[in-house]
Amino acid sequence: MTIATAAITRDLAPNGTLRASVNLGNPVLAQGTPAAPAGVTVDIAREVGARLGVPVELLCFDAARKSYEAMADGRADLCFLAVEPAREAEVAFTAPYVMIEGVFAVPRDSDFTAVADIDRAGVRIGVKRGSAYDLFLSRTLEHATVVRGEEGVDAFRAQGLEVAAGIRQPMTRFVAEHPGLRLIEGRFMEIRQAVGTTRSRRPETVRFLQDVVEELKAGGFVADALRRVGQPDTLVAPPA
Repeated sequence: MTIATAAITRDLAPNGTLRASVNLGNPVLAQGTPAAPAGVTVDIAREVGARLGVPVELLCFDAARKSYEAMADGRADLCFLAVEPAREAEVAFTAPYVMIEGVFAVPRDSDFTAVADIDRAGVRIGVKRGSAYDLFLSRTLEHATVVRGEEGVDAFRAQGLEVAAGIRQPMTRFVAEHPGLRLIEGRFMEIRQAVGTTRSRRPETVRFLQDVVEELKAGGFVADALRRVGQPDTLVAPPA
């Protein structure tokens, strides 16, 4: 079991409390309320705090961009975000602990049948502002246009967009609740959810987090945490 040295504890929790930003906007990773959060990210944050020997303060947000901003602004010591180039300038990530999929939803009568059909001129895709799939699509699309909203599905419906993008699990529920929609088969991206801290931290601190994540995957901790909140343990990322 990886236990932090005193130097790592001082580096990662300089105020004596580990401040972890949690994105309640991703229901695969975190659930509940700011007063009573739950989920795999919450469990990992508390486990890291236990290994540091310090209390944990959970800073809960409703969007990944807000969780990222808390880390970038120095309000958080630890974050749980998808690995994306736009974030890596500020955040040192571990290998992923969970892998989830980004998928597209379209009207049932849409001509689109495959992911490759989407990147066309005139196609507008609703996304949640600052999400991993917003960042990914913004840097990879050549013809289609990203339309950002507080919730991508809300922008999709309100503006009559051609496509909505999101995480498979909530998008599956969204489509089930709206019979006039369907999912495009396959994924447009694999979202690598990882633990991160600021790049100002010592290399030994980042290695400590990396080692903890690998132990928690290999030992079944991550799988157990997912199952406790009704998420499939097949989401656990492979060893680094």
